[in-house]
Order: sequence, then structure tokens, then C-alpha cells
Amino acid sequence: MSPMITSILILSLATGTIITMASFHWLLAWMGLELNTLAILPIISKSHHPRATEASTKYFLTQAAASALILFSSVMNAQATGQWGILQLEDPLAQTLLTMALAMKLGLAPAHFWLPEVLQGTSFKTGLIIITWQKLAPMALLLLTWNQASMLTLTMMGSLSVIVGGLGGLNQTQLRKIIAFSSIAHLGWMATIITKSNKLALLNLTMYILISTPMMLSLIFSSTKTTQDLTTSAPSPILAPLTMMTLLSLGGLPPLSGFMPKWLTLEELLAQNMAPLATVLAMSTLLSLFFYLRLSYSLSVTMSPSPTKISSKWRLKPHTSTLLLSTTLPPSILTLPLTPLMKP
Repeated sequence: MSPMITSILILSLATGTIITMASFHWLLAWMGLELNTLAILPIISKSHHPRATEASTKYFLTQAAASALILFSSVMNAQATGQWGILQLEDPLAQTLLTMALAMKLGLAPAHFWLPEVLQGTSFKTGLIIITWQKLAPMALLLLTWNQASMLTLTMMGSLSVIVGGLGGLNQTQLRKIIAFSSIAHLGWMATIITKSNKLALLNLTMYILISTPMMLSLIFSSTKTTQDLTTSAPSPILAPLTMMTLLSLGGLPPLSGFMPKWLTLEELLAQNMAPLATVLAMSTLLSLFFYLRLSYSLSVTMSPSPTKISSKWRLKPHTSTLLLSTTLPPSILTLPLTPLMKP
């Protein structure tokens, strides 16, 4: 793909997200979501591989169905109330339909089946865009309508997503599918807490993006695609422990940064007398932490020796920029002492 076309697509991605985040009218928000979807499709299918074509088709069908549901719910609300504003979502059926449509766009269970397949069919760089940037626009709409969304629907889908994300990643050997199920589990935390505290939901999203970015970049630089790749070649002496710490931080292991949003979320749920829900989330997160520990074990303990004559796999290509990796690594590991400042 030529640099000019890539630049146009990236600019369209940014424009679509900004339009959705800045709009207070449902038609403008829908337009931004559609622009976002149409811009990412050529990026997903740019390798011309059958798996990439399949992934882009699945992504398009899912996002188109979710966009149609959003448009249908906004029309239904306008017919019932005469209002097109995002903050005037008052019809109960429209609220439930919108919540389900945004959950489908994000990849919340039980509408999560497209996310692992799409990530598996595309490259790590495109996968990084899908699990980070593509979540901003739907999450912005959820944050705008958090006091009008269906609380019961979001809570049930959120808790189910944490369970499905933990169970789904246990039997996987492909790192992209593991990352997809991890994304589903983290989205479950955000969906569960968003109706109780939108500030904590925003904190969960921010920390997830901050931790996922260096983790994905580390896997890109080390050309690691499966769990077997973690053990068959000697990784970089510096990148290996940093990758291990970002994986454990993503699992929420203290004293790393990923523990902070989970700690504050459980504290808020207990303060609102939701101990059973907090227990379900905490126990389900142990499943996610298990496969992160398994990856960390494979990365740090079971490395097989490699001959010195063989060029190591971790050697970076010339002119490889590590600025984004070096910028996002420290906050992904060392943010826990800032927890008192993050309390809502």
C-alpha cells in the first residue's frame, strides 16, 4: 500500500473518531462511526491473504449490523421523544438497543465472536489499532450516555465478558487470539463500572491502552506470533523482562500499573454494596492472570539455548523506531504509586 493511501486512511480513522467524540447529534455520531469502519477495512485486508480478506469481511458485517442498530435506536428515540440529541435518549427500548449495538461494536460478550477471528487474520500493527484506537469512539458514546444506558444489560454483559475473556484465552497458542480475549475481559471491567463511575471507566480504558501498546510493540519487534515463539529463540536481553512485566501488568498483578484500575473498581463496587459482582470479577480475573503467567513463564524460564553463530531473532531491523515503545513502557509498569490521585 502506498504511503499516500496509508496516510489518507489513518487521517480518516482519526477524523471519524473525532467526529463521534465531538458530536451531540446521533446522525453525526453515526457518520463518524461509519467513517471509522470504512477506513480500517483496507488496512485489515492490505496483505491480500485469504485470512485477511475473511477478517475484513467479518469486521465489516459486524460493524455494519451494529451501526444499523445504532441508527434504528436513534430513529426510534426521535419518534418517541422528538429529540435527536445524544443526551436526550429517553425511550427504554432505544436505550437497550443502543447498549447492545455499542457492545457489539466494542466486542463485549456475547457479541464477541468476531474479535478473536479478526485479530488472528490481520497483522499485529493493525491489531493494535483495533484494540486501542477503534475502541475510543464507541466508548465515548457509552460515556456520554452512561446515565441513560441500560444498567442491567451493561452489568450482565460486562461480567459475562470478564468470564468469557478469561476462559477463552486458556486454550490458545496464538498470541493474537490471547490478546483478543484479554481485550474482551478488560472491556468487561469497563462496561461493569461505567454505570457506577464513568471516571473509573475512563481510567480503565486509559490504562488498558497504555499497557497494551508497549506489549504489542514488544511482540512486533521480537517477531513473536505464537507461544512457541517465546521459547524457541533468545529474545532481547532488555526487551524480554520488559515484555514479561507488561504482560503481568495487563493481567493486573500488583505492584504493577494494571492492578490500579482493578483495585479502584473493586473498591467502588464494594462501596455500592455489590460484593457478589466484585467477587465474580475478581475470581474471573484470575483466569486471565493464569495465561499471562503462562506466557511470562514461557518467555523467562523455558528459553532454550541457541548457538552463538545463529543471528538472534531479537535483532532489530535498521531504522526501527522505538520511540513509542520507550514512551509507553514506564507508565505501563510504574503508575501504581499514583493511585491516591486517581480516586474519583
